[in-house]
Amino acid sequence: MTLPPKSDKKQIKKIYAVGSGKGGVGKSSVTSLLAIAAARQGKRVGILDADITGPSIPTFFGLHTFPFGNAEGIEPPASRSGIRVISMNLLLDDPAKPVIWRGPLLGNAVTQFFNDVQWGELDVLFVDLPPGTADAVLTVMQTIPLDGFLLVTSPQELASLVVRKAAKMAEMLDIPLVGVVENMSSLRCPHCGERIELFGGSHAEALINDVKATFWGSLPLDTEMAALGDEGHLEEYTNAEVFSVLEKGLANLF
Repeated sequence: MTLPPKSDKKQIKKIYAVGSGKGGVGKSSVTSLLAIAAARQGKRVGILDADITGPSIPTFFGLHTFPFGNAEGIEPPASRSGIRVISMNLLLDDPAKPVIWRGPLLGNAVTQFFNDVQWGELDVLFVDLPPGTADAVLTVMQTIPLDGFLLVTSPQELASLVVRKAAKMAEMLDIPLVGVVENMSSLRCPHCGERIELFGGSHAEALINDVKATFWGSLPLDTEMAALGDEGHLEEYTNAEVFSVLEKGLANLF
């Protein structure tokens, strides 16, 4: 397979894609929490929301600012903690409007989000991938100079099966797998504290053995995180269980 040339890395030290191949496993929330964890460590962080037709990153950070441009490119808005974000939802006059585009337009938008945005000096850029292994994902894998790919899964066997497809795609395109995060692994009962496995037992061990990647850990399903994300205040989230997993994983990325 002959691949197109990769874009220049600019002033970005590390670039990691976050995806799973499957929708509904919480890729965007994991991407956002990773960015928050890195920012709390004093790193300069950006998020490229490559989910053009289903963007959600701006909502988590309460961002509504329309990016402005100049002769050198597009200036991305920054969150309260300085995380720079570009997303299709920031370019729409109504965030509820659907983006009804065919594949080539989706790929072009992703390329422009990387090449035409003035990211400046960043320690890390996280790319939030859409579901599947089609145009937008392929564009990211083939044209953005990624340092690695983080897989996000959930306990269901079906999710694990689809995630394997994304892992195989990364392998075919020579993108290193930097880890696996199992999201929504359990819910703690607010009354008795018991752990409830809403989606069944974990399949993480079999998955990591198959894809040959490091298991970062399991993240719970947390109603507080969901509420803060809906309110645009995800940066106020402080669950130690969640951030200990992400901080351990981040230590392997730098």
